[in-house]
Amino acid sequence: MAQTKGTVVITGGSRGIGAATALLAAKAGYDICINYQANEKAAINLLETISEQGGNAIAVKADISQEADVLHLFAEVDAELGNLKGLVNCAGIMDKSSSLVDMDVQRLQKVMDINVVGTMLCAREAAKRMSLQRGGTGGAIVNISSVAAKNGAASEGVEYAASKGAVEAFTNGLGRELAPQGIRVNCVRPGLTKTDLHALTGNPDRIHTLAPSVPLKRVAEPEEIAKAIVWLLSEEASYCVGSILEAGGGR
Repeated sequence: MAQTKGTVVITGGSRGIGAATALLAAKAGYDICINYQANEKAAINLLETISEQGGNAIAVKADISQEADVLHLFAEVDAELGNLKGLVNCAGIMDKSSSLVDMDVQRLQKVMDINVVGTMLCAREAAKRMSLQRGGTGGAIVNISSVAAKNGAASEGVEYAASKGAVEAFTNGLGRELAPQGIRVNCVRPGLTKTDLHALTGNPDRIHTLAPSVPLKRVAEPEEIAKAIVWLLSEEASYCVGSILEAGGGR
């Protein structure tokens, strides 16, 4: 068996940008842990595809907003794959388009728990394993933001935009904190991307309606965002720390 570059955990890895990243990272020589919360069928199908392409992967069900689930996720990685070298915090949710005045606290808490707290919990566990000060061999964390962090998503989902703004601030701070420990932390800020996440807004045609507002006049394919993510995981990005790589088509 060929020696791998180590293991990469991809949260929200069964669909959209996460799935595209899993495929590309596997082709690049990493062992992959696909984290999923509900779509087991998609995770299994992705495992089969990676296997057919000669890669090695496992799938672990875990709700990243729950600490016990995050601990289980990384325990499975330790037991089945080991040698953690990367984490991609891709799991995230958005809700139906709404103004803040019509949002209840449950909606606010759910978005923050998954998009922010979940990202932090996974980064914490990855850092424990990759830190040079804790016996690890270094690695990289890539967080996933959104152009919503920049434009604010007024009247659509300001809480989602705020959660992604928090992810960017977290990237900046954690990048400085972990760089001396051999861990690079960076972020990709995707623009309109062809994923099923947009259906959660209640308007499945949202990305096609907004496509003309993008200077490139189209939405991104998940694979285009995945290329930016895998580049930040790689040694080609060896001097990038706390960077926000925007892949928004100019929007």
